[in-house]
Amino acid sequence: MAGWRLLKFETYNAYMNMAIDEAILNARIKGLVPNTVRFYRWNPSTVSIGKFQKIENEVYLENCLKHGVDVVRRITGGGTVYHDAEGEITYSVIANKEDLDAKDIAEVYTKIYAGIVEALKILGLKADFNKGDERACPNLTIKGKKISGSAQCHKTGIVLQHGTILVDVNLEKMFTYLKVPWAKTCMEIVPVAKNKITSIKTELGKTVSLETVHKALIKGFQKALKTRLENGDLIAYETELVKKLYKEKYATTEWNLCGKEPCQSVKP
Repeated sequence: MAGWRLLKFETYNAYMNMAIDEAILNARIKGLVPNTVRFYRWNPSTVSIGKFQKIENEVYLENCLKHGVDVVRRITGGGTVYHDAEGEITYSVIANKEDLDAKDIAEVYTKIYAGIVEALKILGLKADFNKGDERACPNLTIKGKKISGSAQCHKTGIVLQHGTILVDVNLEKMFTYLKVPWAKTCMEIVPVAKNKITSIKTELGKTVSLETVHKALIKGFQKALKTRLENGDLIAYETELVKKLYKEKYATTEWNLCGKEPCQSVKP
């Protein structure tokens, strides 16, 4: 397999991060760019919701507004996620499914998650892959606690899978923004969540820098995907499409609150 493109580890706001992922997907579909891996962060912290979710059921919008937390709708499915500006690395993989040698969606998850498993192994942790079910996407756990979740979008043989790696986690903060149907207050959720969610810092018992985790992820993905990750940049097609997607889609209330696409298709 030819080398894959590795983009710079950078930080953007919610709308830019989602615009970049979709622009790469479109460029890959057109055959303009190679399979691509991207690691990134969010600033400000963000709540992202799945494409088909109703935002009023998932997010405390008033709390997000009060604390300066962005809210964005993804083009991928899956559930609502809190992306902390300091405690998380997000990854995205945009690739031809044939290059992943994957027959179905479950195998795509397995192949890509293997990169994170290898990275965590480098850091001294053993993670287990969980296939998920009708209510939850596949994820990675350590001792039964979730440390990484992901979601996918498929178009004409190309997959976009992006997801989180929890380097540190503040559950009180997380559930200030995420709604849980059965709970009346954040403090009802936290004790339950402590048994279900973990982080690299929690499992190792020490702080690990984001740079250290990033380097492990590069090595892990190269091993799991059996390919070279070669440093690269967005091409002109992608940068122009990013601008349009940012302005006409991801920064709009129509998309984020209602899931409505722009009236005219977004093209560079």
